[in-house]
Amino acid sequence: MRVAIRNKVCSGRRAEADLITLIESASSVIRYSIYPLQHAGRRSAVSLPSRIVTTDTQILIALRNADNGGVSGAELSQRLGVTRAAIWARIEELRKLGYDIEASPVLGYRLVSAPDVLHADDLLAHLGKTKVIGRDIRVFEQTTSTNDVVEKLARDGVKEGVVVFAESQTKGRGRLGRVWTSPARKGLWFSVLLRPNLRPQETTQLTVAAATALWRAIHQQTGLCPEIKWPNDILLRGKKVVGILTELSAEVDRVKHITLGVGVDANLTASEFPVELRKIATSLRIELGQPVVRAELATAILRELDADYARINAGKFADVADEWEEHCTTIGQRVVINQGGRKLRGRAESLDDDGALQLRTEHGRLERIIGGDVTFEK
Repeated sequence: MRVAIRNKVCSGRRAEADLITLIESASSVIRYSIYPLQHAGRRSAVSLPSRIVTTDTQILIALRNADNGGVSGAELSQRLGVTRAAIWARIEELRKLGYDIEASPVLGYRLVSAPDVLHADDLLAHLGKTKVIGRDIRVFEQTTSTNDVVEKLARDGVKEGVVVFAESQTKGRGRLGRVWTSPARKGLWFSVLLRPNLRPQETTQLTVAAATALWRAIHQQTGLCPEIKWPNDILLRGKKVVGILTELSAEVDRVKHITLGVGVDANLTASEFPVELRKIATSLRIELGQPVVRAELATAILRELDADYARINAGKFADVADEWEEHCTTIGQRVVINQGGRKLRGRAESLDDDGALQLRTEHGRLERIIGGDVTFEK
């Protein structure tokens, strides 16, 4: 058994919102309708190269790396191996998407500002090189649920690491079919396809890794100090700001694939939450008093997810778990865990080696818990 470490970096009152657990079966065939942001019609799910680098991505990388300077059309033409006319045509297309790109005979092309949209090429330009997560990024204007899309891609044999974003979801969900509100361009609604070399009982490690990655990315981008509530909620001042839903497809002794779904309430105002959620949910915008740049937050999250996924694959879950426990408000607390018709009371002591919660019950037994709705005892 692992020993809990309590070394809080950030303080804040404990969460009161009910916890939504993470792992659900995703074995049924998924039907879905999608409306791509950058393409007409349905995108086909085909296996792709290890990293998708389009002309637009390369242009945006060059413009962003130029900082306040510019990049000439001739230089871009030489770098990309296309004509200057082709560069100009792609610049015009980026302008139509909302990118403010100046053109000067002296400085060349200069990126002045970017729109508040999630654009796959720009996300790749922001992201830089990763090992697995983000090797392929797809953005849709609207879909039922990004988990549905990734599940379909998984069944079509797409390699792990693909990330699917949607600007809005019509059927965003949490555990047990609970609705996840996903208004257009107000948050980050995305899913990641993973094919880890883990036993099914070890997949809770990915829940823990996702939570630590999200904690770091939010802290880096905003300076805020979130709280982790076992196993899949990120909170600010006791209110939920991030939810994680991991859906598992596995055989008895082998994981086939995992769909890691994430919902970040980034720029919602209080009035944009359903009335019943306003006391238990918040957004980064509400907590900061100003909007966040979603594309920058998105790529920060993907980088941290990629780093923690590498740690899991390298057998370094203990390091991830130690970091998780530093920021977790559940460990050390007396809790009630509702598992359908069964209720368990006790003290949350630590995580075990697979990432399950170790609960010391009121009768003194040590129970291994992998799911349930958790509330704190007063």
